[in-house]
Amino acid sequence: MLSVRDLNTYYGRAHILADVALEVGKGEVAVLLGRNGAGKSTTLKSIVGWARPRSGEVVFEGRRIDRLPTWRIARAGLGYVPEDRRIFTDLSVMENLDVGRRASASGGGWTPEKLFALFPNLAEARDRPASNISGGEQQMLAIARTLMGNPSCILLDEPSEGLAPLIVDQVAAAVRRLRSSGVSVLLSEQNWRFASAVADRAYIIEKGRIRFAGTMAELAADEALRARYLSV
Repeated sequence: MLSVRDLNTYYGRAHILADVALEVGKGEVAVLLGRNGAGKSTTLKSIVGWARPRSGEVVFEGRRIDRLPTWRIARAGLGYVPEDRRIFTDLSVMENLDVGRRASASGGGWTPEKLFALFPNLAEARDRPASNISGGEQQMLAIARTLMGNPSCILLDEPSEGLAPLIVDQVAAAVRRLRSSGVSVLLSEQNWRFASAVADRAYIIEKGRIRFAGTMAELAADEALRARYLSV
């Protein structure tokens, strides 16, 4: 589904990502774990073209996308929810969803009603301005708006950050439902509890390099590795 190979990204002269490689299979949830500044967000931005890699490849559904503009990457079926969400606060919840609407190539696809079933909080707030809903509901809205574009794979940057535990659990349940519907998910995270509740595959990034690649079960069994790279 999504393959990242030997990705190198720079900000000016600073070498931020060094030979980053990862895979996300169809209907799989993969998590990129690491501390602040490890390179998680830059990895996602490099995949979607917000940061242009200097070398390496990003292959999505058999096609190289690392030289495409971001809008074409989105049209190819790769959705992205940035850490700062970027919802339209002066629009209602429903209007935000309409902004993201794009027909599914295979028919059917996500509709507001399906998304309200996925995120019941949004159903109750559908006519309210996005500025007047909670931070957790804004995160749900950011994910829902991206899903309105009917991506086959979605990238989530720190989806649990700053959310109350109850809302984190609701977002985790939504991610699991996305997986069961066949949508692939790559998320960046620091929250081990959230990551272990949703992910099949895990990567650890530290100082721009992948330090671990394997299953969540393998990572969960290696307490020393988690303490070395993930503890604060």
